[in-house]
Amino acid sequence: MSTAVKVLPGGAAVALAQPHPHGGPAIPVMAAAPRAFHAAMPGYHPTPLRRARGAAARVGVGEVLVKDESERLGLPSFKVLGASWAVYRALVEHLGATLEEIPSFARLEAEVARARPLALAAATDGNHGRAVAHMAALLGLEARIYVPADMVPARVAAIEAEGASVTVVDGGYDDAVARSARDAGERCLVISDTSWPGYERVPAWVIEGYSTIFAEIDEALEREQHAQPDVVVVPIGVGALAAAVVRHYWSLPGGRARLVGVEPTSAACVLESVGAGRIVTLEHPQTSIMAGLNCATPSLIAWPLVSGGIDLYLAVPDSLIAEATRVLAGDGIVAGECGAAGLAAMIALSDDPELAEARGMLGLGETSRMLLICTEGATDPEAYRRLTGADA
Repeated sequence: MSTAVKVLPGGAAVALAQPHPHGGPAIPVMAAAPRAFHAAMPGYHPTPLRRARGAAARVGVGEVLVKDESERLGLPSFKVLGASWAVYRALVEHLGATLEEIPSFARLEAEVARARPLALAAATDGNHGRAVAHMAALLGLEARIYVPADMVPARVAAIEAEGASVTVVDGGYDDAVARSARDAGERCLVISDTSWPGYERVPAWVIEGYSTIFAEIDEALEREQHAQPDVVVVPIGVGALAAAVVRHYWSLPGGRARLVGVEPTSAACVLESVGAGRIVTLEHPQTSIMAGLNCATPSLIAWPLVSGGIDLYLAVPDSLIAEATRVLAGDGIVAGECGAAGLAAMIALSDDPELAEARGMLGLGETSRMLLICTEGATDPEAYRRLTGADA
């Protein structure tokens, strides 16, 4: 079923979901808990759940909570959670073992020697590829990372610093994905966070890996005796993190939070697909400063959850990112461009009279409790200085 997409004068675009079917989307069952695996990794600690009073005042709600993923297992992004779990599952399978036989990161380190020589390959706009490269370095494996032609030098250098080879592909993110897929073989495992026909298990494991974020959020709320949020806002990209949001919040007992998915206007592949009622690929270039969201095609494995479980799809222009980044900085949160996308969407909802229906559907008001996921820190320090006037 297609959904009406409304393009607004200020450059944003919005789609309100059709009424969800009874019971909501089908939620896949995980074979094991990624949280236990992550907790046993070196350097693990839960990332902070911060109160952002300046952000709450700016968008006119009672409380804004920000899950701050600007530092996660030594990297400036949440992506390592999905990459590490997917690498673990892929290697266990490659070794012909079971999760019970290799139950932890330490055991994986010990067992992986018999798989060498072995490479991990991935395509990336920055953070996922760096996370795969980081895992390869920890495990003594080769890493081959493919990036789009417009990747900023700072992100390329960060991936190379993990010991990976970086190949710049003539084209966008989807072209890098296609190139990485060609490396799959007995001596190279492709660890992609998006999926296509015939390649679905690894991206499903990436989605599972992100569940650790929400386990930590629930624990923090319970510890502080706080209720669940009324509204949860998530950047989309190909849809892996958004799928993790859907599977978590549709699984909780009691009243469900309203879910908002955010994309750049130049890379709104999920919004366009929801409008069409099927997966579509954008034909125009994806040029947003929200580089990690510059995706042309939704993930096949994420699509059922993302298309069936989000309440509001909102595409926002790059012009809103600078203010969102500065507001978060005022709350002590260093957010890269993608990390600020959620607040940018809420600023659009607060300011644009054309979005009154969307605000009403979400029930936004002075008593609302909102959760934003800051997915990355300042992965491009020069861009952060331009946006905020300050160093990260």
